[in-house]
Amino acid sequence: MSTEIADVATAARSIRNPVLSGFHPDPSILRVDDDYYLATSTFEWYPGVRLHHSRDLVHWRALPGIITERRLLDLRGCGDSNGVWAPDLSHHDGLFHLVYSDVASFASGYWDPQNFLTTAPDVTGPWSDPVRLHSHGFDASLFHDEDGTSWLLSMSSDWRPGRDRFAGIEIQRYDTRQRRLVGRARIIFSGTEVGLTEGPRLYRHDGWYWLVTAEGGTSWEHQVTVARSRDLFGPYEVAPDGPLLTSVGRPDLRLQKAGHGSLVRTQHGQWYLAHLVARPGTPFGNCVLGRETAIQRVDWAPGAWPSIPGGVPADEVAAPDLPTHRWPDEPATDHFDTDQLATWWSTLRRPASSDWVDLRTRPSYLRLHGGQSPVGRQWPSLVARRVGSAHCELSTVVEFQPADHRQLAGITAYYNTLNWHHLYLTRADDGRTVLELLSSDSGRRTAHPELTVDVGTATRVGLRVLIDGPVARFSYDLGGGWRQLPIDLDATILSDEHAALIIDGEPAAWGFTGAFLGLWVQDLGNDGAYADFDRATYLEH
Repeated sequence: MSTEIADVATAARSIRNPVLSGFHPDPSILRVDDDYYLATSTFEWYPGVRLHHSRDLVHWRALPGIITERRLLDLRGCGDSNGVWAPDLSHHDGLFHLVYSDVASFASGYWDPQNFLTTAPDVTGPWSDPVRLHSHGFDASLFHDEDGTSWLLSMSSDWRPGRDRFAGIEIQRYDTRQRRLVGRARIIFSGTEVGLTEGPRLYRHDGWYWLVTAEGGTSWEHQVTVARSRDLFGPYEVAPDGPLLTSVGRPDLRLQKAGHGSLVRTQHGQWYLAHLVARPGTPFGNCVLGRETAIQRVDWAPGAWPSIPGGVPADEVAAPDLPTHRWPDEPATDHFDTDQLATWWSTLRRPASSDWVDLRTRPSYLRLHGGQSPVGRQWPSLVARRVGSAHCELSTVVEFQPADHRQLAGITAYYNTLNWHHLYLTRADDGRTVLELLSSDSGRRTAHPELTVDVGTATRVGLRVLIDGPVARFSYDLGGGWRQLPIDLDATILSDEHAALIIDGEPAAWGFTGAFLGLWVQDLGNDGAYADFDRATYLEH
């Protein structure tokens, strides 16, 4: 057997983790007949829930996201790493149900987590107007019991000083006909001594109710905890052998932060766990790729507790006994030949509506109308894609005629409003069109005037940003070939770890989103500036 054929055969038999690389946290996995779906968190980015599809758990393709319009969720003014937390996708009575939390705050335990529910006959929509559920806590999910009843679970938050803010897992009945919660909410599980109990999902199997939760927080102490009860309302007995999955105490593992799991059963009765992981560049170092999604094989014999070999995340696991189903490869270059953004793009804090994302006026170009400054949270104009590899690049060709210093268009390596690198075209005071480089590290801006490039008469400018492990580099092309700016920038600032900030024991900021590479246009004077991008090419090395 040739090496190439052997590699193909191995790929068909194995799930290689992470299955969704880059920023794809808090997975909710669902099987409907022969189709598998993964829904993941997006925070301040549209589409408000990322959605992927597979038929073999090995090969995944991106589908159009679910929350793509303000009717379903308005993210204007959303803070960094607020917004959509931990969506839950389920299927019941012929409808897909999506529960999602819009978390508005961090300070002092006041998360202000409004939970919503929307339904659709098909996973691609159309999705119903959202139902407002409670705001008791985040990470809400729906459990559909064998008797036809449906139940909403979530962590229960407690804002009171001196109390445990993670006050347990609560449950309340949801009436699918009336489309509202009924009865009282009650705590069914207080968690283990590990604490920070969240991310609840409930399953009925082998005569038991099985409660799967995340504990330890979403960083290095993360774990998946399993408990069971004969009664829906408990009491729930915790698995005697410890967590189902964790990376705690194993800094040698490639996959860290393992936790926040969701179970699925295949057509042939095999069980798998989708869960969150991260890949630090160094032990306990910054994770520029953010929190990703992995899948593990679960052994679950009748009468036994579910288990994963070693209780740790594996880089590669045996695939289920399903026919191999590959999807067409995603093209490296987007020529912007359609009237909608491709599924790999995301937009910051506002949907990709035609008032600022224009793919029709100039065919085969993406016209972006300028938006707010890097700290603006109402209408920024940033179209970006997730960094999916520690070694990758995004390049584009832009046409832009800035009228003054308030108009900027270019390419960025971006994490949030406080942490980014930006190479852009703008107009100097003497009337020249120039390329400038600006960085922001925790809100502290650094200009690089010594690197300013006079564009001269060039009307089409190539721009490129490269992530090379801990380093970010920018290049430009004025028609004579690529020239790299002579500076290595810190790419590790584009990470959850760098973004998090604790002051006097309280979170002033969290970091949950991972790095993006994108196309950014700013019109700080709101004078109607726009830029045309001819194409965008993304490569992983």
